[in-house]
Amino acid sequence: MTRIPDALRRQVIERANGCCEYCLLHQDDNIFSHEIDHITAEKHYGETVLNNLSLSCLDCNRHKGSDLTSIDLQTGEVVRLFHPRLDNWDEHFRLDGARIIPLTAKGRVTVSLLQMNSDEQVAKRTELIELGRYPRN
Repeated sequence: MTRIPDALRRQVIERANGCCEYCLLHQDDNIFSHEIDHITAEKHYGETVLNNLSLSCLDCNRHKGSDLTSIDLQTGEVVRLFHPRLDNWDEHFRLDGARIIPLTAKGRVTVSLLQMNSDEQVAKRTELIELGRYPRN
């Protein structure tokens, strides 16, 4: 695994405004620091460059791993996961309270694979909404 230079790490964090680019959780609202994710993993020949890196909370990053796709249970098709550099979040997801609702097949596979609406994640977001801390702009 390639070490990500500090300057590049700071660029990724600043571009994401400190929020997970998958579930929108701000790193100040998480026990564990967010991580820099290779959107296309190094084992799939993804480079350590700004356009292939995203800020990801520990939960989203652990569930995503090196995956690029998943099977859409609605259609049975293999679908590419949401890509924070190529895709617009609002085109694939919307918030319904503390739940992240998928709007497309790409949204469905991402919500499912990353377990974005697990009981724990929804409870955490509910608490943050009540505190006026989720989502942050």
